[in-house]
Amino acid sequence: MIGMGILKGMAVTARNFVGSYFEKDRLITVQYPEERIPLAENYRNFPFLPYDGDDPHAGLRCVACKICEKECPPQCIYIIKSEDKKPDYMGKPQFYPAVFDIDISVCMSCQICVEVCPFEAIKMDKEFELSRRERFDALLLRKSDLAKSNDYYHSICPTDAADVDAKLAEAAAKKKPSPPAAPVGAPPASAA
Repeated sequence: MIGMGILKGMAVTARNFVGSYFEKDRLITVQYPEERIPLAENYRNFPFLPYDGDDPHAGLRCVACKICEKECPPQCIYIIKSEDKKPDYMGKPQFYPAVFDIDISVCMSCQICVEVCPFEAIKMDKEFELSRRERFDALLLRKSDLAKSNDYYHSICPTDAADVDAKLAEAAAKKKPSPPAAPVGAPPASAA
C-alpha cells in the first residue's frame, strides 16, 4: 500500500514524543555545560600518548616505530624519530619520537592508530571540547599536548588501563632474566 512507510515513520515519531513525557530517564534535561552526562568508558574522541612515571619525556611508551603514522587513513599523524635512544619501561634502550604531532582538524577518531600500536603507546581520549579560535596551528596537537599520565588513563578507562598495565607487567616479567642458579654444593650468596 502506498504511504505505509510514512505512516510507520509517523508512528515512531508519536511513540517517541509521548514517551518523552512519561519515561523517567527522558524527562530530565541536562543543563550543559554546568551539568554533564558521564561518558561511557568505551567513548573515544582524539588520541593521546600515555606515559609512565612523573616525566612525560622519559616515561613515554612510544618508540617511534611509525606504524600508526603509516596506518592512519587521513594521514594526520606526523612523527620524527630521535637520533639517540632512551631506556623504555623495561630499561631497554629505545628510540623515541623527537616530534609527534596529530592534526585534530583532520583526525576522524577511527582508533586504527590504537589498534595497530604494538607498544600500547597511543590511546583514545574522552576530551571533546577542543574548539579553538584559529584554524591551523591551534588544531595541531604537539607531543607535549598529547602526553598524559597513566593515572589519567586509569581515571577515564579503568578496566582497559588495568588490562594494559597487566599486559605490560607480564611482558616485563618475561623479558627479565631469572637469577642464575647457584652451583650444586656452593654456599649461599648471603653466607659469603
